[in-house]
Amino acid sequence: MKKPIHYDFYRLTGFEPTVIGYLKALWNPGFRYLFFFRLIQSSNSKIIINFLKLILRHYQFKFGYQIHPSTKIGKGFNISHFGSIIINSNAIIGENCNVNSGVVIGSAGRNNKKGVPLISDRVWIGSNAIIVGGVKIGNDVLIAPGTFVNKDIPDDSLVFGNPFIVKHRKDASKDYINNVYDS
Repeated sequence: MKKPIHYDFYRLTGFEPTVIGYLKALWNPGFRYLFFFRLIQSSNSKIIINFLKLILRHYQFKFGYQIHPSTKIGKGFNISHFGSIIINSNAIIGENCNVNSGVVIGSAGRNNKKGVPLISDRVWIGSNAIIVGGVKIGNDVLIAPGTFVNKDIPDDSLVFGNPFIVKHRKDASKDYINNVYDS
């Protein structure tokens, strides 16, 4: 596997990519959005990029995903459920991460919270979780549904509540991140 979309496919299905597999996977709204998102990022032709952006824009309205094509998202990204997802275009997301419906990953514009989130590898973000500001989320973190995060989270953590509580848990996201590939 070489291209990020192949890793995204593997995360969704658990199988190596095939043409028939891709055709089946494109029925999944999250994968369909990612498919065109990754095509835009890998294309060099301005004409093709502009055409693909029109398709992606259609899917933004259809599925409710607001993820700009310039967003840096690592291999093995998984949009787990259909529904509104908003990710700031300057946010950085690592490899093997999951986001669920209602997630907001946004910026903050003042004080020491200014900036956008940096999310490391193997992070599972539950439904309606909100991550804002210049925070760093460590590796192997599980952010429970409905959690509001505006401070750094260390590696191997379970985060829940509002205001959030952090509990150290080795490999916190292990059973939540399915079909992890070895890079």
